[in-house]
Formats: sequence, C-alpha cells, structure tokens
Amino acid sequence: MKTIALSLSAAALALAGGSAVLAQNDRAPRGPDADRNGEVTSAEMTAHADQMFARLDVNSDGRIDAEDRAARKAQRFARLDADGNGEVTQAEMDAARAERRAKREERREARAERGEARGAERFARLDTDGSGGLSQAEMEAAREGRKGHGRKAGRRGGGKMAGMAMLRRADTDGDQAVSRAEFQAAAQQRFARADSDGNGVITEAERKAAREQMKERRNARRPG
Repeated sequence: MKTIALSLSAAALALAGGSAVLAQNDRAPRGPDADRNGEVTSAEMTAHADQMFARLDVNSDGRIDAEDRAARKAQRFARLDADGNGEVTQAEMDAARAERRAKREERREARAERGEARGAERFARLDTDGSGGLSQAEMEAAREGRKGHGRKAGRRGGGKMAGMAMLRRADTDGDQAVSRAEFQAAAQQRFARADSDGNGVITEAERKAAREQMKERRNARRPG
C-alpha cells in the first residue's frame, strides 16, 4: 500500500475532512452543503464525492492511483509553461508566482469577509436580550460555552493520517487503487456514522458530536 499512500495524499485529505467527510481547497468543490442551509443530506454527499473523485482522477480512467500523481505533475508543468513550448522560462515562473499571490490575496479577503459575518452572527447569539451590547452575565456565559473548545494542535497532520487509513480501507479489493464506487462507499460510510439518527441528514449538532467522537478515538490511541 506504500505506492497508493504516496500518490493519493490529496484523496486522503478529501476523505478525512471532519464529520462532513470531504476537504476543501481553492480548486476543490466548496463543500457538501450545496444549499448552505447548515445541513448535509445523503444526496449532497453523493454529489460532492462525485465532484471530488472527478478532480482527483486526473487522467479520467475511473481510478485514483499512482498514475494520477504523474498526470498531476504534468498538469502543473503545463500551467507553468504558458506558451506550450516544453520549457518554463523565468518570465513564466514570475507570472505564475504573481498569479498565486493574487489568488492568495483574494482568499484572504474572502476569509476576512466570512470572518466578519461569523463575528456578527456570534455577537447576535451572545447578545441574548438583543440590547446591542453584552452584559457581564452574557460575557460569562460566552466564556463558559468556549471551555473545552480550544484550537487543536496538529489537526492538519492528524487529518492526513486519518485519510491515509481511510484510503486503505476504501481500497476494498486491495489493488492499490480507489475506484469511484469505493470512493463513494467510503464517503457514505462516514456519512452514516455522523448521521446518528439515521434520517439521511447530518445536522450541525451531529457534526459536532462526530468531531468529539473522533477526538476521543484519537486520544484513546495515544500512548500513555
């Protein structure tokens, strides 16, 4: 399984992305909650897993395997080689860096906007009497609510390792490749675990519960 582990780190992260199952980045589909209503249905998960599989199956052969790693490298080179002459010049490298910087700035601005919106929503929830300000009691209640929910060190690394383990499980026929059916089955298995009441919808409460369960399992596996 070493070959598949080396070549499918992106797929691993896709399968490990919290209780909603799939990870995101600037080129990935934005997330399974397509209608942004705070809940994820089985249909939304299926559609999102299909999108993720199509993105990761770079050579479109219906499998995620070591060949996709080579195809991904070729794609990256082709993006740099703007004039398609088989060589990357200094000017093309500079242009690629400038494009990456511009995209990073766009993402920073988008994150800032989302942060402001979330901040306003949090404030509204804390301001329980709707007075437009927070009393000492409301501040104390907010502090109590935050206890036990600090940032988790090593979260990204842990997610990747968890994803690798899930990839090994997803490769049910042991051929060192993950088919679309295997990818979908792995995603739906995680969906079913998070959907604690079995109604075909993962709520925010169920996502939080699934995250806590994952944390407990990780802590239980740690030595000492």
